[in-house]
Amino acid sequence: MSAFEFFFSFYGLVLGLSVAVIATGAARAFKHRKTVKIGWKTPMLAVFVALDIATFWDAAWMNFSSAPYSYGLLIAGLLVATVYFVATSLIFPEPDDEVQDLDAHFWANKRAVMLLLILANLMMLVGAVCVNLSKSSGLQVAASYAFNMAIYLVLVIPAALTRRAWVFALTVGLHIALYLFLAGLSILNPARMAAAAVGAS
Repeated sequence: MSAFEFFFSFYGLVLGLSVAVIATGAARAFKHRKTVKIGWKTPMLAVFVALDIATFWDAAWMNFSSAPYSYGLLIAGLLVATVYFVATSLIFPEPDDEVQDLDAHFWANKRAVMLLLILANLMMLVGAVCVNLSKSSGLQVAASYAFNMAIYLVLVIPAALTRRAWVFALTVGLHIALYLFLAGLSILNPARMAAAAVGAS
């Protein structure tokens, strides 16, 4: 096992727990669908967070696979993965919360979930820029990440702060569509996407 594989096994385990939290909450909501109104907002938030985690996981693999292992890297990964875990634990109510309508839980926790996602992605941005700046194309890569983060913030900040359902649906819906579009491109043309990722990393 290489040093990076050791780091990523730990990092991936904690991120995987976040996905398990989402899946467990979704299963619980579906199980109690006759007594608890689900609506569309909480499922949409769950889908977005799941896709965000998958994208984040992919970015970590691409950016840190060539980085030297260090205890600091392990701690940084732990911090970011913990932020994601806390965010995912807020999406669905706990069994003892006695929620009758997921929309009420959504409005009470949506802002915290989205702001935690922003924090995790900003931490990733800092790490990715630090890792890539020493490379010949470091400034170009940093500019690309900054542009991608700007798009992320333009869509996610309004979704975090709004109290209007249509604004949340529009901004998060656009981001989900973007994630799915990129996923589709990677399936249809994996060689080109891999080459782009190698160039960026």
